[in-house]
Amino acid sequence: MHELAITQSIVEMIVERTDGASVTAVHLRIGKVSGVVPDALRFCFDLVADGTPVQGARLEIDEPPGRACCRACGATFSVDDLVVLCACGSADVEVLGGDELLVSAVELAEEVA
Repeated sequence: MHELAITQSIVEMIVERTDGASVTAVHLRIGKVSGVVPDALRFCFDLVADGTPVQGARLEIDEPPGRACCRACGATFSVDDLVVLCACGSADVEVLGGDELLVSAVELAEEVA
């Protein structure tokens, strides 16, 4: 399950970039054709965040659909699977979107002065 390693990297990156501030929410964009299973990442998130400033943070995942263009016939179409085939039967396609994996936002707890 590579989602465990991905989740560890995400949590480590957030901790490094927020200087140990308490995190209340993490927003991710995981495209439908990224090869990452959002449910597996959700499962790993609380385990990996335990004992870090990310512990207890809400995890929000946006799953944009895949888009592809066929190089053979020029058709543009939606993709929801890692096996990308055009309706014309060609596998010579360019993925235009839905393959991203990124942290889109991190919410921090307000400091009480």
